Amino acid sequence: MALYAMGDLHLSLNSNKSMEVFGPAWDNYTERIRVSLSELTADDVLVLAGDTSWGMSLEESEADFRFLEQFPCKKYILKGNHDYWWATAAKFKAFCEKNGFITMELLHNNCFFYGDYAICGTRGWFIEEEQKPHNAKVLNRELMRLETSLAAAGEKPILCFLHYPPLYQGYRCEEVLNLLRKYQVKQCCYGHLHGPTIKRRIEGTWEKTELSLISGDYLGFIPKKICD
Repeated sequence: MALYAMGDLHLSLNSNKSMEVFGPAWDNYTERIRVSLSELTADDVLVLAGDTSWGMSLEESEADFRFLEQFPCKKYILKGNHDYWWATAAKFKAFCEKNGFITMELLHNNCFFYGDYAICGTRGWFIEEEQKPHNAKVLNRELMRLETSLAAAGEKPILCFLHYPPLYQGYRCEEVLNLLRKYQVKQCCYGHLHGPTIKRRIEGTWEKTELSLISGDYLGFIPKKICD
């Protein structure tokens, strides 16, 4: 029994957007995901930190979620910037019930518990979004979602999962970092960084929070073990 995490699977079984065009790090990535997730059991939990499927709707993503459902581990899924299939929690629940998917739930305006830990998270915020005119509105919405999740942890030590990095070379999201500090987050894992941008990652201890990059290509599509 263990808690694992990985982001940026970018599954494309029904949308013809294979990531293999981006170089050797992505070669045969769907099969590599299948092999690594086959090692997880029904007692394990896997957090998927955004950009799970390229599908433009839940219907177009059905093959990707069916692929994930074959692995018996519990899966908590948060939103990434390319999760165009994302709908309301109620619609996702109905979609799962319709298709007989029983292992997946959204990590969105909520938190889950694993042993002594609280699993919290949201998409987060990133500098590339700041060029859009609605930046303040979107940022504030993400901060509200993150704080709702963190507050739901109560007194439990917090493991936080974001899609966007809150801190990397040349960028820091002070608002997100302030929430990590306020709620004394034990560990924060993030995805989104690929290829050359991986070199700009920041990992290790920031104040009292351990930072880790968990994008799939960085991990070699082997989920990172967070704790037993």
